[in-house]
Amino acid sequence: MVKLTIVGRVSDGLPLAQGLRYQNDEENENFLCYKQQAEFILKEISRGALSPSKMTIHIDHYHCFNYLVENGHCFITLCDSSYPRKLAFHYLQDLQKEFEKFDIGLMEKITKPYSFVRFDGIIGNIRKQYIDTRTQANLSKLNANRGQDLDIIAKHMSEIIQKGPKSEISERMSVTPRPVSPIWSSPFLKVRHCFEMDSHHPHCSCCCYSIMGQLNPYRELQLRVHKIAETLGFTTTKDDTKICHGACL
Repeated sequence: MVKLTIVGRVSDGLPLAQGLRYQNDEENENFLCYKQQAEFILKEISRGALSPSKMTIHIDHYHCFNYLVENGHCFITLCDSSYPRKLAFHYLQDLQKEFEKFDIGLMEKITKPYSFVRFDGIIGNIRKQYIDTRTQANLSKLNANRGQDLDIIAKHMSEIIQKGPKSEISERMSVTPRPVSPIWSSPFLKVRHCFEMDSHHPHCSCCCYSIMGQLNPYRELQLRVHKIAETLGFTTTKDDTKICHGACL
């Protein structure tokens, strides 16, 4: 499925328009990270680090970016890895054709990111045509020139980051987004130390969590935990209690 779409200007790497958010609740946690990756790709194209006019960029086993550069503008979309690449580029070509109908001079005057909101709705309408890969129109596109492979370069995001400038942004791009568990994101439970290995017991791992002190009124437990924390090299305060769960493998 086509999930995220960004249209940007190559000359300065400014994102002009974006599709609406189509993610479900589980993927919403990752949306900003994927969007940031798309903007990073746009910047790399702008500075000349990515010269091909078409490319597929794999992120992980589940998602990939496809982009198309035409007439000074870049069209980027995030798709499931299982989504037909040929359809993804048909989608980008349809976007490019609709984009060309607007005054290019007007596009050059845009200075604020994502301020070309008129195109957001067009992105949504075209995307609807590519949701179901089994429609007659999409099957015809897939079967056209079936024996010919797409002449499109494919790379992994890690390759692009390694060759790019070392910066905080590029370092964050190398992190594959993962859903956040509602348990660990609770305001009453903060992960302080995860899987701290005891040097004397390499087969025993301890997962330590910090719980607000007011949730545990038992002084005896606090003293015991304090002793365990000192053994492991941690420091406890009156405001928190460290509870360590050891699991011998």
